[in-house]
Amino acid sequence: MTATTDGSAGAVGPRAAAASNTNDTDASASGLGGTAAPGLDGAAARAAERAVGHLLARQDPEGWWKGDLETNVTMDAEDLLLRQFLGILDADTTRAAALHIRRQQREDGAWATFYGGPGELSATIEAYVALRLAGDLPEAPHMARAAAWVRAGGGIAAARVFTRIWLSLFGWWRWEDLPELPPELIFLPKWFPLNIYDFGCWARQTIVPLTVVSAKRPVRPAPFPLDELHTDPALPNPPRPLAPATGWDGLFQRLDKVLHGYRRVAPRALRRTAMNQAARWIIERQENDGCWGGIQPPAVYSVIALHLLGYDLQHPVMRAGLESLDRFAVWREDGSRMIEACQSPVWDTCLATIALADAGLEPDHPALVKAVDWMLDEEITRTGDWAVRRPGLPPGGWAFEFHNDNYPDIDDTAEVLLALRRVRHPDPARLEAAVVRGARWTLGMQSKGGAWGAFDADNTSALPNKLPFCDFGEVIDPPSVDVTAHVVEMLAFEGLAQDPRTRRGIDWLLAEQEPNGAWFGRWGVNHVYGTGSVLPALTAAGLPVSHPAIRRAVRWLGSVQNEDGGWGEDLRSYHDEAWIGRGASTASQTGWALIALLAAGERDSEPVRRGVAWLAETQREDGSWDEPYFTGTGFPWDFSINYHLYRQVFPLTALGRYLYGEPSPGKAR
Repeated sequence: MTATTDGSAGAVGPRAAAASNTNDTDASASGLGGTAAPGLDGAAARAAERAVGHLLARQDPEGWWKGDLETNVTMDAEDLLLRQFLGILDADTTRAAALHIRRQQREDGAWATFYGGPGELSATIEAYVALRLAGDLPEAPHMARAAAWVRAGGGIAAARVFTRIWLSLFGWWRWEDLPELPPELIFLPKWFPLNIYDFGCWARQTIVPLTVVSAKRPVRPAPFPLDELHTDPALPNPPRPLAPATGWDGLFQRLDKVLHGYRRVAPRALRRTAMNQAARWIIERQENDGCWGGIQPPAVYSVIALHLLGYDLQHPVMRAGLESLDRFAVWREDGSRMIEACQSPVWDTCLATIALADAGLEPDHPALVKAVDWMLDEEITRTGDWAVRRPGLPPGGWAFEFHNDNYPDIDDTAEVLLALRRVRHPDPARLEAAVVRGARWTLGMQSKGGAWGAFDADNTSALPNKLPFCDFGEVIDPPSVDVTAHVVEMLAFEGLAQDPRTRRGIDWLLAEQEPNGAWFGRWGVNHVYGTGSVLPALTAAGLPVSHPAIRRAVRWLGSVQNEDGGWGEDLRSYHDEAWIGRGASTASQTGWALIALLAAGERDSEPVRRGVAWLAETQREDGSWDEPYFTGTGFPWDFSINYHLYRQVFPLTALGRYLYGEPSPGKAR
């Protein structure tokens, strides 16, 4: 089903209509429980039609799609702590956030960072403190279980640095017991090791305001003690021996001691100048909607830093920043409130456009044209931080969020261009000009080894990850398999498959294939995502399906297919090889596997037929799929994401390509 201009259901394109009438009486495949599924093509067509109708009904009148971006309760806890710090915490917000946080608690008292995952110490501490702010008493059973779990895990002293920073804001942890982060870091030239541009853009946007917070060391009155979260309240931070000085860890631990000593003698004028320059850097990067980088953590720390430097809450910068944070809140019908770490409209819109086009929607369908209009308006044509390493490169690209002009990303740009090429737009010259700019910018962002990172070129210094301060997630942005694959696929569609730069990307991808035949997934979970990204790129670029790398990948995907016909991979695969390719079947991961197998010419294979049957049989009556599992990756293992639209766009893309074949790369128009 498709949406007409008034949003009602209309007819699908002729390809879909033909497929829905298929009488595939000889087709069979193993579905749930191993049952036969006769008429598989017909079942797939009906599932695709329902999914098209569901997706079209979710399109915003302006043309975009956006699913909820679910992460973990640290977002909600830190939002409450920020409001408590600023003195603006209100009862309704607290009550709604606490309702959401309580519902995420595990039976053992802990909180996990992804659905079905193990308890995580820092998330549990932050959730516990948030509930204390909401009035939950330490002796309440759910709180007592949480506190006992925290103590068993080493207490607050074993938490990550960011958690202890939040606690230090209220005197629950000593600033002196945190790694030093001097604001003079802002003065380091771009060629000097550990300058701010050695960090990935998300880390850079967080570290700069935190240098101000670290220098100011503010403490607000604690509304209650947290002795119950220490293994020994009399010795909350037991001494730990330094690592050997011959290794990086020991070296940076000793450097941190030097920086603590420098703090006592730092010239006041120099420090004041550094903090003022940091403030200018922060304000210059505030987006039109008031946010920073379109993501919650830098926005939170930027608001705190500017407030400490004298910006009152009614200052336009502060007011816009706080209003932007309010827009990260998702209010549920049950009265609970969840904070998104980020919002993904550009990403969701380009993926939805690809899915609908590949599922047979006419290329000039009003919904697709409207989506393209919106995406064209979102093009970024100004220079951002990426130009530090690529000076002189003309801008042109897309970011992930509604407003993030400083940080377009290569992954979104590649997928947007693939989406634009699928639509017959009434202003082809405008579309063509945007595609040319986007492809030129993407090619210019290629790293030295032939691959692409997400936001910057050659952001590969190993030093930032060694800092004592950086104990959580990725802080650099090296090239990744999935981003490189999406770029190669886009370049192939632009008629550039034989371009030397594309061939370097292909060579890099082939070299990155793992011995089991899979590819690692940086921005999605995990090897299923990496493999699902690479195979369509390789075949679009002209590699034959008989290529040894493709055959190895096909065999691996077949070997990890679940008995029910679907595919799934748990986030634990990022640090435990036993989980690679293993996990409960999900709609998005099954879609990735099918997209890969279909690209490899496996349309009539048993794994594909079983996978298609699983999608058809698990689809809900409204055309959607249910997927509580997290299949998106922010930082491998450390920060996981459930993109609520993944469960719609990737199954539909797979069903569309199963029914109508692979999209064909052509000459650049």
